[in-house]
Amino acid sequence: MPQPPEVAARAWLLYDATSGQVLAAKDPDEPVEPASLTKLMTAYLVFDALKAGKLTLQQKLVVSERAWRMPGSRMFIEPNAQIPVEDLLKGMIVQSGNDATVVLAEGVGGSVERFVELMNRQAQALGLTRTRYQNPEGLTAPGHTTTARDLATLAARLMRDFPEYVGYYAIQRYRYPGTPAANDTNRNLLLFRDPTVDGLKTGHTAAAGYCLVATARRPVAGLGEGAAGQRRLISVVLGAASENARAAESQKLLNWGYTAFEAVRLAAPGQPVAKAPVWKGQASEVALGRPEGVVVTVPAGQAKGLRTEVVRPDPLVAPLLKGQPLGTLRVISAAGEPVAEIPLTVLDTVQEAGLLGRLWGALRLWIR
Repeated sequence: MPQPPEVAARAWLLYDATSGQVLAAKDPDEPVEPASLTKLMTAYLVFDALKAGKLTLQQKLVVSERAWRMPGSRMFIEPNAQIPVEDLLKGMIVQSGNDATVVLAEGVGGSVERFVELMNRQAQALGLTRTRYQNPEGLTAPGHTTTARDLATLAARLMRDFPEYVGYYAIQRYRYPGTPAANDTNRNLLLFRDPTVDGLKTGHTAAAGYCLVATARRPVAGLGEGAAGQRRLISVVLGAASENARAAESQKLLNWGYTAFEAVRLAAPGQPVAKAPVWKGQASEVALGRPEGVVVTVPAGQAKGLRTEVVRPDPLVAPLLKGQPLGTLRVISAAGEPVAEIPLTVLDTVQEAGLLGRLWGALRLWIR
């Protein structure tokens, strides 16, 4: 594997969101304070409420006394003011406003305490096994910890589950009317240095150091046209020494990921990578693949000679539902080394056969 660069940070990780592979990491499972990277989960729940129709972007939320008194980074909104959800989102994402974050938490959860319960429940649902939240904004609190791996997982899911809202993370400048003009600049310096970077979030406390979850999307020859032909990387840098250092180390990781590795498309979006026989179903076989297609990342120059094999349960008995996890695609290099294991899903539902079909299938299975 390519040797990663030296990264001056407490912990870090580089994740290829297009292929779902971790390319390199240092101490990815060590508990760390997330600081304002906590707001990624807060945003996840707000986006989910918007998608479910529980909130609208135009809906106005009242700034509580608790929100107004929040220390640290602020949007500088006044108590009892009624602020549209969209402006609160921009205040939380661009300005990292703790006051805006609390207003959103109260608007979604009814109270900060209830919202924190929702955060921890969502963390479990996303598989963030080493993450525990104590507040929605990220100020230092006992037991408020996460890991580089969990942050990469959260960032990838945030972009995958809510593509319609992730554009907020690319906003370079924003301030609410009447608030200080000097407070309008996004702290993610890479947004001003690299046109392929479109997010995500910075964080800083004395205990956490300077942190950044950055993401870039660059076109790659051979992947296809438009959005399908772009490869997205996510870097997580935790505990850097300064604001400039976290940006420089993140840029270093992203550039290395694009040059040291190449992406290979094994299947187009919705195209099956395998078809398997089905018993007792209305169809005789089922298509296995991934809705977004299958891309694998390999060290540069090692794309030739890749082999694949599908590992799945046998026999497969209907019904099988679209989107149901079923089997794994193992990718092996020309030298026989494992490259990746990619979970597969059912691409098209196979309904259970009628009574006679099921009886005939049972007989065939018994003979088999």
